[in-house]
Amino acid sequence: MEKWMCFATLGVAAVMLIVFLLDLIIGVPFGGSGGDNPFQIFDIFGIVASLLVGYLGFNALRDAK
Repeated sequence: MEKWMCFATLGVAAVMLIVFLLDLIIGVPFGGSGGDNPFQIFDIFGIVASLLVGYLGFNALRDAK
């Protein structure tokens, strides 16, 4: 994998993480705030997925050097 693809992967993972954290904490952009929200589990899975994508991008960046 080329370096620019690794940096793009890290950027996408960061944007995903920010979006899912904002939705979990304050309910923006998807309206998922509050204790009665049935979709909090999707936010948590999204956070885990973004961390996994970030790790894979970082690991591929280390291999590209």
